[in-house]
Amino acid sequence: MFHGKTIEERIAERQAGRPALREGKHFEHGPARFVFLFVIVFVVVGHLLGLLVLMAMGVH
Repeated sequence: MFHGKTIEERIAERQAGRPALREGKHFEHGPARFVFLFVIVFVVVGHLLGLLVLMAMGVH
């Protein structure tokens, strides 16, 4: 209708203009790394606390 570029074309142009990630770098966005690590730590600590609570209650 307006003869503009599609969203896919705009995204492709934006990504083509970005530099490639350095070797060994997986997170190009700092907060994404923070959120990922927070979720992993939260899940592990939650499981450990749940295990300790069940052990204290005597549930086998």
